[in-house]
Amino acid sequence: MRVITLLTDFGEKDHYVASMKGVILSIAGPVTLVDISHEVPKFDVRAAAYVLRCAYKYFPAGTIHLVVVDPGVGTERRALAVKTKSYVFVGPDNGVLIPAARDDGIVMAVSIENRRYMRETMSYTFHGRDIFAPAVAHLARGVPIEELGPEVDDYVVPEYAEPRIEDCEAKAEVIYIDGFGNCSTNLREDDLARLGIKYGDRVELELGERRIVTKLLPSFGYAKPGEVLLLVNSEGFLEIAVNMGSAAKKLGIRTGTKVGVRALG
Repeated sequence: MRVITLLTDFGEKDHYVASMKGVILSIAGPVTLVDISHEVPKFDVRAAAYVLRCAYKYFPAGTIHLVVVDPGVGTERRALAVKTKSYVFVGPDNGVLIPAARDDGIVMAVSIENRRYMRETMSYTFHGRDIFAPAVAHLARGVPIEELGPEVDDYVVPEYAEPRIEDCEAKAEVIYIDGFGNCSTNLREDDLARLGIKYGDRVELELGERRIVTKLLPSFGYAKPGEVLLLVNSEGFLEIAVNMGSAAKKLGIRTGTKVGVRALG
């Protein structure tokens, strides 16, 4: 049975998620629907891209990942379907799909334009139900991705997809804040190796006008309660954390906050 995941900022209060699921089931028949999350912060494309990149690879090959975090709904932004080595990603062309898709290896991307694979009645404000859900359902039935629309290669690649590393310093940014207030950046473990940063090293963080010196440690318990630390989280991203506290609150960090990272040895 084909697996379809859903990731949105819709929350659980309203009918939006149920409506999309109903459209999918009406077209595709029996499929396995898995909710990755519907609690992405409203309109936070960075956070959705991070959650998708963390989660997508744990699903079986052939899974279709549907993402609807879409501040540009109803505008000229494209609807996108991306085929990778092992998966298909469907959602708005606002960068939300690309970090995960590139991580798996993009084979083809198409602009969803074929009205045959959309709902007959279209809303300007609910493309999740009227464009994305039908596209996903038809893909699950075996429709080739090429049938959805023309191939494109100028899809949006977000600036937060990769950090900038120059000499011994990285220009990164916070792309996700979890429920504990831990702040994940777009720096990966191999980026730290390029910077010459290893466990136990002192590291200078530049957060706007603030400069903070802390250490890269293996886990939270290596720091004192309330102390700021850096760690490599379970998905391989550099994370700013506070042992038994919230780094976001303590340091005033939000998604999109720019972070300079420099090794002090």
